[in-house]
Amino acid sequence: MNNNVWEKCVAFHGHSCGGLTIGYKAALYAIDLLALTFSSDEEVVCISENDACGVDAIQVILGCSIGKGNLLFHLTGKQAFSFYNRQTGKSVRLMLKKKPDSMTREESYDYYQGLEPKEMFKATDTKIKLPEAARIFKSYDCESCGETTGDNWIRLQDGRKLCVDCHQKYNRFDV
Repeated sequence: MNNNVWEKCVAFHGHSCGGLTIGYKAALYAIDLLALTFSSDEEVVCISENDACGVDAIQVILGCSIGKGNLLFHLTGKQAFSFYNRQTGKSVRLMLKKKPDSMTREESYDYYQGLEPKEMFKATDTKIKLPEAARIFKSYDCESCGETTGDNWIRLQDGRKLCVDCHQKYNRFDV
């Protein structure tokens, strides 16, 4: 482990834990498999199947973030991450392998800290096609609350442009 990078991850996350170790090692493995570097824009994309601790390490190491549009969530509850290199077109999905049963949190942390990334993850083809680059949308004022909203979130109702909070959902089955 690169102690300097690990310490940056811990500082960003707030503490060291097994979950942070999972993301840390997933990012390192993705770097090796896809020849990745820190993403200043959207050169690297990560689709995380969880919203747990490991995502913080991926942000620090690879520069994937929600704001840049290169950190996306496909929440399945799995410790799985798909990484994409837009420059080469290569991608990989890393799925955490099962750990031995009946480990305490401390034992789990030590276990993950002691493994090499390739021992921790099953590397497979990605299941999700590389998403398009982030778009910049026009903005509109909601004609009910007056708050500004991106046009991809505006809903038309009775000829008025409404944000999702003001829009009255219609579903005949949930009455």
